[in-house]
Amino acid sequence: MSHLAEDAVLADMARPDEVYRAGLAVGELRYQRCETCDGAVFYPRVVCPFCGGTALVTLVSAGRGTVYSSTAIRQRDADSYTVTMVDLDEGFRMLSTVQGIPAEKVEVGLVVMVAFDKDANGEPRAIFVPETLA
Repeated sequence: MSHLAEDAVLADMARPDEVYRAGLAVGELRYQRCETCDGAVFYPRVVCPFCGGTALVTLVSAGRGTVYSSTAIRQRDADSYTVTMVDLDEGFRMLSTVQGIPAEKVEVGLVVMVAFDKDANGEPRAIFVPETLA
């Protein structure tokens, strides 16, 4: 675990969500770690949800995780997609989607890696693909 190289840039950003989104733009999945209780914090915030501490540092995840739960959403006139909870190796859970395999094949326990693409508005987002495809 290492602190981000651009600490000066991060200091200029007042909001943790801006730091997170700036990371997505450069292909980084950023999260926070509380220096008081060592809790992994995601979605970024100003106060630790575990201990109430404010000593949160921003780190970059390696992006490896395991599917905790997943639901395949079937659409009438489009491909199915997943709504998936992923437990990252650093100790936080996030909601995303798994791509690269049929939605119905995404199972609990599947090892995945983060990937980046853009949403319908052209904004960068973190998605996951099976580790075997990464």
